[in-house]
Amino acid sequence: MANSVDEVIVRLSNSFNRIFNDFKGMYLFGVHLDGKMHEDEDIELAAIFEVEDKSKREQIWPIIGKIETDMEVCIDLYPYTEESFKQDEDIYNEIMEESIFYNKKGECSRSIHK
Repeated sequence: MANSVDEVIVRLSNSFNRIFNDFKGMYLFGVHLDGKMHEDEDIELAAIFEVEDKSKREQIWPIIGKIETDMEVCIDLYPYTEESFKQDEDIYNEIMEESIFYNKKGECSRSIHK
């Protein structure tokens, strides 16, 4: 099992950067905001891309599956463009209320806690 959520996010970010030139970063939300691993809980992430379509999703899911298997975690990832992210009001509002943003390198760049 991964030692921290940050390890998972860095590995995901590295994988996305190798394959996609339009990856912008991702938001971590939910129970893992404390950075610790929680058994039987998915790591909830919203990944932001310039373009999000069926082709991209088909490339994303094998990456997620490999990381889940290698690191013994479960990842619940929502791929979005910035526009589609804002249009998904339920997820957007939850994330804007409390989340951590990781830039495209997997570095924590800001916390949002309202």
